[in-house]
Amino acid sequence: MKLFLVDTLTSVVFFTVVAASTELLIAGLSPAEVALTRAVMVPIMIATARPYGMWRDLLLRRAGAGSAALRAVVDTAAFLSFQVPLYAATLVVAGADGAEIAAAIASASAFMLVLGRPFGLVLDTVRRMAGIVPPSAVPHTPEKEGDVS
Repeated sequence: MKLFLVDTLTSVVFFTVVAASTELLIAGLSPAEVALTRAVMVPIMIATARPYGMWRDLLLRRAGAGSAALRAVVDTAAFLSFQVPLYAATLVVAGADGAEIAAAIASASAFMLVLGRPFGLVLDTVRRMAGIVPPSAVPHTPEKEGDVS
């Protein structure tokens, strides 16, 4: 339950600040439009924050603690591999066609490339503050020789 709360609150706060700033300063949405958009996104973030945290933890454990550069690559790969399919599904539900989905994913992927590692660092920091050891600090050690799980 602690991981659910930490991952969820971190995700909601981080992405509300980042997305609201982007929507207001870059996209030109009004403050009311930003507030509505963020309100719509909160349930989605609540539903996906912990599954994303679990996915990221799995990939970090598989990669081992490694260097900061390896952790950055894993954070970026975890973020892209989780968020792109989720975003594509959201676009399909919203009624976007194939060309619109491709264009939206291409542009969103650029932001995802930039945000994967910073979010991972924030998530690890908040987890440490909550007394949770981040998986990036625990190297992958197979139980026995030849373990491929």
